[in-house]
Order: sequence, then C-alpha cells, then structure tokens
Amino acid sequence: MASGFRHSLPERRAKALVEMRITLLIPEIPRVDRAPLLSLWLARGDRLADGKPGRDAMLRECFEFVGTSLPSAALTRSLDANDARGATWVRADPAYVMVDAVTARLMAIGAIGLSNDESEELARALRPVFGDAGFPLQATHPDRWHLRCPAEARLPKFAAPADVLGDSLMRHLPSGENERPWRRLLNEAQVILHNHPVNARRVQRGQLPANGLWFWGAGRLPEWVRTRFARVASDDPIVVALAKLAKIPCVESGALPDSNDANADVLLDAATVPEFNARRFAHIDLMFASGERWRYKHWHRWRFWRRARR
Repeated sequence: MASGFRHSLPERRAKALVEMRITLLIPEIPRVDRAPLLSLWLARGDRLADGKPGRDAMLRECFEFVGTSLPSAALTRSLDANDARGATWVRADPAYVMVDAVTARLMAIGAIGLSNDESEELARALRPVFGDAGFPLQATHPDRWHLRCPAEARLPKFAAPADVLGDSLMRHLPSGENERPWRRLLNEAQVILHNHPVNARRVQRGQLPANGLWFWGAGRLPEWVRTRFARVASDDPIVVALAKLAKIPCVESGALPDSNDANADVLLDAATVPEFNARRFAHIDLMFASGERWRYKHWHRWRFWRRARR
C-alpha cells in the first residue's frame, strides 16, 4: 500500500491541518471533575502506560536537569531573589497546626493570608533561632519562606506538603541523617509563633494563625534545565522557575500560550481541564498526578463508538 494511505482519512487530514502538541498537567484523577470535554478525551483517546504518581514525578518527566529530586526551595528562591546559586535551600513555610485531643494536625502550609508586614514581623522573631543554627531565614514572600544552608549541610528527609496536610504532624517529622536539630527547630519555632502577638490578633479577627513552620523542598538550584516544550502556562512558582531556567516563555495558567512554531510542544498546568478548542492540536497528552496517562489525537473525535461515561 502506498505510504500516503497508511493512516485513515481523518487522521491524514488532521496531520495536514495542525501539528501543535499539548500536554496537560492535571491533579489526581479522583479529584478531577469529569467535565464533558475531559470525559470525551478519556473515552475516545488511547490509554498509555502509567507514569510514577506524584506532581514532582510529573514535572521530572517534563523538565530535565541533574539530580534525583525536585529542588523546590531553590527554584522558588530563584524567583523571589537573584541569589539562589551557591547554596542549599529549604522551604520553611508558615503553617497552621490544629491541636486536638489526640494529636497535632498540619491543616495549612503557606497560603494562609499573611500580609507582608505580618510575615516580616513573624520572621523577625524567628531569625535569631535559625541564625544561631547556621540557617538564615529569608521571608521573601508571605506564603513561602526560605532557609539558606551551607552547601555541605547534611539534611534529613523532609516530607512534602501534599503528603502531610490533614495528617498528624508527628508522622512526618524530619527523619534520617541529622534529624534531631531540625526537629528541635520545628519545636522552638512553634513555641515562638504560638505566643506571638501577630497570631493573637489574627485569631481575634477570625483568621488562621501562623503557629508553625514546615520544612520541605531541600536542594540546590540546577545548573541547567532542558525541556521539549516551547511554551508553558502555569501559576505554580516551581513550574515558572523551571521554565525560566529552560529559557522558554511562561504565561498564567488561564491563558493559552501562543506559538508561531507549527510543530511546537505546549505545556498547560491545569487545576481543572480548560475549555479550549482541541482542533488546534495534533494531540493532547493527559498527565494525571495519580500516574494515569492518556493521549487524545485530533482524529480520535471520529471514534463515535466510544461513548463518554456520565
């Protein structure tokens, strides 16, 4: 058979019209609303081999750099200040700890509505503790604080926020090498923050107090980052930082990145599946944080016998 007839007519027409490819980063599949468009893609698309679960694993598939873990603290520090290189960074985010009759639960990490002045006032009270320990505290953003560590610092394992939220804090304390000093820092910070006037005022106003910290995202800024994508859309500071290091444009997640390159790969970081015109793309890769992978090609819309689940 002639090579021009290897594909079905709908598929050959799609290839002639568009070649742009899009990848969607989507939360865990049980958490995603099965909107009609998503249901259609899952029903008519092809199921691919699963990837490793977790958002960090998804980002490692999309961005290439040296190292085995995602250095979230160094990446966000590179956005907040131009001094991330040459040190190891740890996020020390203000958190809300709820104490009940059984245990202490971490209910919020960052994003608890601190103002810039409140953030700075709380951080000022903590700086002597962390400075004496050799880890200067930088409150560069109300939602994310950073600890600058010596390059040779021996750090324990820190639990990611997604693994801790809503659970007992005691189950996720720093563990492994040199864990005791870091657990002590958590306790000292909690005592200082619990008694701080800023938190007393916040409680009186009906706001969550920043009565604890959470350490996570340790690592050094990568020397280089590569990716196959020509454009990225995301509101996640970690993704924005990776795109910046890879020297590719990044826009807010609500906007569809434009590209003059007909063969461009575009990455969309979506908390929910966006309602855009899928006919502009050769195929759409769906990457769920729970590990599932699908590919919906332009010509798959002709698979009428595959009905979307309601």
